[in-house]
Amino acid sequence: MVVNKSKAAFRTIAEVAEELGIATHVLRFWETKFPQIKPMKRSGGRRYYRPDDVEIVKLIRDYLYDKRYTIEGVQKLFKEKGLKNLLGEEIQKDFFDENPANIELSEESREFLISVRTQLQEMSKELSDTLTKVNI
Repeated sequence: MVVNKSKAAFRTIAEVAEELGIATHVLRFWETKFPQIKPMKRSGGRRYYRPDDVEIVKLIRDYLYDKRYTIEGVQKLFKEKGLKNLLGEEIQKDFFDENPANIELSEESREFLISVRTQLQEMSKELSDTLTKVNI
């Protein structure tokens, strides 16, 4: 199932796995070995990968599968050279290339963003109420 999303769109673990030809359990395992992979997790543990997460996973896949590094070798490489040096300017470059007015959201993405906005508004109100109670 290929979904035509904008470059800035968050992707599910299944979408990333399919795009990169990697099993979902492998992605979850790599998350335990590479703290640089930080997908956002929603209720129920559903993962949403940012564009940068996808770039990092691509880099890891290339080193492990194409260049035949071990996991420890890739970890050492990240530590010695730094992730930004390995990715160059590509990290977060494409995220800002599109005009936000031209980005089309799927219904699922729209619902997700509305949910996040609602949660943030509720948290803001709770914080405000708490600050009022303690007279700050």
